[in-house]
Amino acid sequence: MINRQAALVANFPGGQNLITMIEFHAPAGEAAQLELSPLHRAAVLTLRHLVETGPIGLTPNRAMKRYFVTWAAEAFNWPFFTADELYAVNKILNEHDFQPLAILHDLLLAAKLCRHRKGFLHITRIGKDLLEHPASLWLVLAQHLLFSAGQDVMLQIEWVSVLHAVNIEAQSGVTDRQFCARLTGGDGTDLLKRLLVYVHVLRPLCWLGLLHETRPSRTERLFTKTALWPLALTFEGGPPLPMATKH
Repeated sequence: MINRQAALVANFPGGQNLITMIEFHAPAGEAAQLELSPLHRAAVLTLRHLVETGPIGLTPNRAMKRYFVTWAAEAFNWPFFTADELYAVNKILNEHDFQPLAILHDLLLAAKLCRHRKGFLHITRIGKDLLEHPASLWLVLAQHLLFSAGQDVMLQIEWVSVLHAVNIEAQSGVTDRQFCARLTGGDGTDLLKRLLVYVHVLRPLCWLGLLHETRPSRTERLFTKTALWPLALTFEGGPPLPMATKH
């Protein structure tokens, strides 16, 4: 089994500092709760595709070729980025049209689960190893995604404080406007701040399967904790976080 701490910090700039503040736990075995993470599901499908089908072709700009993007849109079935939703605004799909795939591509390279070579995306030894250990794969994806999400210069994210706030606010459900107000002050109506909080805080937690997003209206998003939250997350020196409220 891959050493958990080693898997977290491997090739992860700043990872050592983050680990001292936040502790993510790998759910035992192949926990069903990992299915709550669209990012984990997409990573598994992509790595398995590389193993079973071979390297994925790249365009001259090093994006995944259209044949794979088309396959991924159907196979991933990503919430709010399903094939039907993507084709509603695009006649054909390139990687940049499928934002989650573009971000996953970057994460696979950053975590050295894949590499570019001679015009193709290849799986690495680390990628093959983590494919056999789903919980460890989730941990690596979580650390890389949250670290990259915190790099926006307009929104300085202190993940310990943010996750504490999410743990309280999302217990019975919180809207993006309410959470933006809690995190940045004001009444949460500043559209730029609200977008930044969504893109860099709430959406990454949804993609990891820690939060569930619903959209009661075209202008409102509601977030609740999932069953993966208490299994995966504790803070150093503190007790396990409370169970999520089930709906």
